[in-house]
Amino acid sequence: MSTDLTASPPTATELHRYTEALLTHLAADGSAPPQAPDFHDVADYWLPPAVEALIAILAGDDPIEPLTRAAGRDQQKTALFLCLALAVAGHGGRIHASWLGTAFGELSLDRPVTHGQRSLWLAAARGAYGPAGKIFVLRKLDALAVPDAAEPRAWVQALAPGEPSVVVPNSLVDFPEMAEIPELARPAQAAARLARLRARCAEITSAKQAEQDSSAPLTNSSGSPASAWAEDEPLAVLRTLAGLSGPEGPMGSLTAHLLDDLRPGADPHLAAIALHVAAPILRAYADEMEADTQLIPPSTVTVALLGHRIVLCPEGPDPESFSRAEQEIAAKGAPKRRPPIAAYALIVLGVAAVAAFVIHGLLAVLGVAMLGLGGWLLWQRHQAKEADNRYVTAQLNELRELADGAVWALHAYAREAEARAKQAAEDSTDLNRLIRRGPRAA
Repeated sequence: MSTDLTASPPTATELHRYTEALLTHLAADGSAPPQAPDFHDVADYWLPPAVEALIAILAGDDPIEPLTRAAGRDQQKTALFLCLALAVAGHGGRIHASWLGTAFGELSLDRPVTHGQRSLWLAAARGAYGPAGKIFVLRKLDALAVPDAAEPRAWVQALAPGEPSVVVPNSLVDFPEMAEIPELARPAQAAARLARLRARCAEITSAKQAEQDSSAPLTNSSGSPASAWAEDEPLAVLRTLAGLSGPEGPMGSLTAHLLDDLRPGADPHLAAIALHVAAPILRAYADEMEADTQLIPPSTVTVALLGHRIVLCPEGPDPESFSRAEQEIAAKGAPKRRPPIAAYALIVLGVAAVAAFVIHGLLAVLGVAMLGLGGWLLWQRHQAKEADNRYVTAQLNELRELADGAVWALHAYAREAEARAKQAAEDSTDLNRLIRRGPRAA
């Protein structure tokens, strides 16, 4: 608050009381309080004549005299007060064309956006000043190289965050690990990105969506009170200008505001303007993604099947790599075993013991036991060998089935490539069309 009122506390109290009532009425029904203002003008303070000018405008009277006095004391604050107050009242069309430029000031990439600038930006985006107000903000933003102030990828991530790390096309559902192969992943990922960007742009530029999400329009024609707006919007700035609230909060940079406006859940009117600013980046990105979808699938790819690297060709798995995998499976599944020396020794000793039963009967019993143990060891070895052979056979059959299935999946992927590229071209064209109509649609 200016020190102009410190010498007269009663005047300050009356001015604040009437201004509070004025803003409340503006937010409620767009009119001034029925009672006449009960405060006196204060030399060198802009607010009293600015309030008088606002009341005259709302009443349809000539505001020139109080407006001249207010502007002579602080032209920028007077213009900002009138522009925001008339927007809150739903009479933004009554502002003078020059007031917006005076109130808004200059935008810069090197300085934060003031709360007044952000509020005028919001009011214009929501149509408070008609098409001319929206064009005014767009020209202010177009005058700066805003897209270059952030990495191109930042604009895309703000518009469509939460991108999946891997996109698995229908043809590779049974072999999702193949979708991670760079040559196969790049076209599918590009097509998915384009589709998500097009859908997000359609969401922003949809007039129906804009009407649905705009629950607090800058007009009182629908009976929505301006007091329901967020604290950083026009009514809060008006209260701060009039000295009715505490200090303003921190200000954000121009790029930060635009990136926030692009994110899902943002006001669709603000998103439409941010989309217009980011249009050059998005067009270039869409062209790049469309080109990626047109990449020809590789004729051969190397995949890991059962832990073995197999080269897949259009006609089937590469014989050399497949043979090497078969050898590795056989070597691991049926390892070489040492000769059954113990079993043979037991059998030889058992035969000798049985042959010596004439010397002592117990030798025959011992011999039979050794023969049985030796035979059991040989049988165990045979069973283990049979199990190894069955395991190797099953692994080889599974490897063959997987290799054949992967080859068929590659053929299906190649058949999808043409349709994918065609759809990407349509998405890119549609995205560019939506970008062109962005600010006008919302």
